[in-house]
Amino acid sequence: MLSRNFTRWGVNIAFKKIFGNKKKKEILISFLNAVLDLKGVKEIQTLEILNPYQIPHVVDLKESSLDVRAVDKRGVTFIVEMQVERKPFLRQRFTFYVAKAYSSQIEKAVDYPKLNKVIFIGVFDFKEF
Repeated sequence: MLSRNFTRWGVNIAFKKIFGNKKKKEILISFLNAVLDLKGVKEIQTLEILNPYQIPHVVDLKESSLDVRAVDKRGVTFIVEMQVERKPFLRQRFTFYVAKAYSSQIEKAVDYPKLNKVIFIGVFDFKEF
């Protein structure tokens, strides 16, 4: 019998392999359109699956590793996280992920209107909200 931790790790890896697969983007597109009920002009037609590692520009800042990170043709970033175990400070961690993805869109002297939406989707095996 597999240990519970190994099973959780395996589920997380499978999730990343299914939804973060650059060769099968249509699976992620279908998932995002269904979960967010996107239709018509808002429906995602194409997207780019990005590197899930958010490495800071400053060496002393915290880096983060996401399950799935993608951007559509409008510039909207989607972060999809899967969590099977409730851990302390999850809300703060997810807020950090979104804030980092949002703030890393522009550099010094670029206007704030250039910022695009960042949408977080959490797939949990427990009630969080």
